[in-house]
Amino acid sequence: MSLVLIPAYEPDDRLVALVTSLLPQYPVLVVDDGSGPDYAAVFSECARAGARVVHHTHNRGKGAALRTGFSIAERDLAGEDVVTADADGQHTPADIARVAEALEAARRAPALVAAGAASAGSGLVAGSGSRAGSGTAVASPVSFASPAPAAPAIVLGVRSFTGPVPLRSRAGNAFTRRVFCLATGRDVRDTQTGLRGFPARVLPWLRSLPGDRFEYEFRMLLAAPGAGIDLVEVPISTIYLDENSSSHFRPLADSARIYAPLLRFSASALLAFLVDTVLLVVLQAVTGWLLLSIVLARVASSGMNFAINRGLVFGAGREVPLRTAAARYFSLAALLLTASFGMLTALTDAGFATLPAKIVTDLTLFAVSFSVQRAVVFAPVPTTLRSRTHARE
Repeated sequence: MSLVLIPAYEPDDRLVALVTSLLPQYPVLVVDDGSGPDYAAVFSECARAGARVVHHTHNRGKGAALRTGFSIAERDLAGEDVVTADADGQHTPADIARVAEALEAARRAPALVAAGAASAGSGLVAGSGSRAGSGTAVASPVSFASPAPAAPAIVLGVRSFTGPVPLRSRAGNAFTRRVFCLATGRDVRDTQTGLRGFPARVLPWLRSLPGDRFEYEFRMLLAAPGAGIDLVEVPISTIYLDENSSSHFRPLADSARIYAPLLRFSASALLAFLVDTVLLVVLQAVTGWLLLSIVLARVASSGMNFAINRGLVFGAGREVPLRTAAARYFSLAALLLTASFGMLTALTDAGFATLPAKIVTDLTLFAVSFSVQRAVVFAPVPTTLRSRTHARE
């Protein structure tokens, strides 16, 4: 049986109704994220209904509330899977049960989920471009066919975003979906969903992730591939109550937090691009040799980019030994250099000037570089892998 974890900030009676409907089928943990005395009655009602309620003394953010819940689950309910749901009534008990069942299915028979879930009519979707019986498209390529022990999987309750969806919600999800696809190569249909299922063995990894507010959930998805964690999507209802007026999402501040890794990477890449471009133009003018100019310019800009990315862009990069990170980075740089030379040569031979050809080439390779650096170059040994290594020792 999964624990249902509900982070809550300034909730109303819809939280009480949700808790009451979930008990006693599921144990419920509510984390009050510093709502204050005006909301004490709501949390008291939840406790009287049978939920466990813990409190933050002040508002710390949704990410911090989730980590508090994960810590309690790991400490007091060892081995229990966790399903997270929002407190505003926009996740129905039926959809929460749907995610819990998919999580249980993935844990018990991971090798069979991808092959049989859709045909069984469960709506559980795995693999890019396929469709479940419900007609919901799958987002992320997930493979459960690997030999045991299978990789753990996060189950995402994904909305279809059809019907009367508030503009900011529709636009926000569309943008983060494309950013996520750019960064990882995976098309997850609902990157902002708060209804998620987590197997017990990923809880230590979840507690280690940075971010205290809404960015935490997005970073979780970005970091999952590098930690060897799959993503499975389950269709759920698309419900927005009162134009989503109960949401505490701050468009500017929280968007900046969510997109911070990509923005920092973009700034670092732009600086490296400027250095690389200036050196390329100057060196080619002096030597007249395109290959030598590309190599010298790329060596200089790559060294600077490596130092910035390891120290500032990818926080986990500092956990990777310098030699290991450098070997990974410059191996990638060599591959990108080869690709860059091939594309530049093809474009200049086709009649493009060097500068426009350079811009087209670097923009094309930008997404590849970000994805590989996050998932491979600056990715420390995953927590789950470290745990298995220690167990063998």
